[in-house]
Amino acid sequence: MNQATSSDMSDELRPEYDLAELLKGGVRGKYADRFREGTNLVLLDPDLAAAFPSDEAVNRVLRLVLEIARIPSDTSGVATDE
Repeated sequence: MNQATSSDMSDELRPEYDLAELLKGGVRGKYADRFREGTNLVLLDPDLAAAFPSDEAVNRVLRLVLEIARIPSDTSGVATDE
């Protein structure tokens, strides 16, 4: 069984696809800001990642935390019966 080496392999790119011409006007990172606007990645510590198996689980917990934060607290420290 013959294995082709890199020197034996022919260039399979068609002549009409001239990369030098195609990439001539390219701008590095042209769409990077637009991409970042729609992306919000958060790196979890391993212990937290183990507790939340999916992005849905993380979102549920964060929504619950926000809901709890909206509950007014009694500042006197004494429970009242109303």
